[in-house]
Amino acid sequence: MSDLEASEEHSDPRDEIVQHLPSMRAFALSLTRNGSAADDLVQDTVVKAWNKIDHFEPGTNMRAWLFTILRNTFYSDRRKSRREVADVDGSFAETLSEKPHHDGRLAMRDFEEAFAKLADEQREALILVGASGFSYEDAAETCGVAIGTIKSRVNRGRSRLAELLNLHSDDSMEMTDKATMAVVNGIIPPGRFSA
Repeated sequence: MSDLEASEEHSDPRDEIVQHLPSMRAFALSLTRNGSAADDLVQDTVVKAWNKIDHFEPGTNMRAWLFTILRNTFYSDRRKSRREVADVDGSFAETLSEKPHHDGRLAMRDFEEAFAKLADEQREALILVGASGFSYEDAAETCGVAIGTIKSRVNRGRSRLAELLNLHSDDSMEMTDKATMAVVNGIIPPGRFSA
């Protein structure tokens, strides 16, 4: 047995979890649309992954495994929250702040509003494939659907975004967020966005 094989055999997959925290937070933020909720979701995901690490198969895609746990946790929490009482006294709303307005922020707000109108499946597919850089295969595995289904969701999601934003192939759009540009990449030919 070579030294490399011996080190791989004794390496703990928990060590790899930390590498995926930034992309997990970005995915969680895109699902929850709230920084605190995203942080909580990532923390819950890490705890679950840590406790279930014996279910992870070494040599497989750790990132896809973590994103699957995160996604499942989000939808489980969402189902539970339907039974919870809304923010009646407005205490949560008081904690929200508004960022300064300028052209990029206004375009970003328009995008966020349009993105929120997409079906959950389309939004999720665009986040995984566009913003998180997942391959169609990894995104399909994460969502538990066929590759063609993911491709269809991405295509329909991008088309719907273009329709909601009234974008045409000769339009340019000022964006401040590279992940957002990655999500809509394909609506407008490359090079049409300005950061």
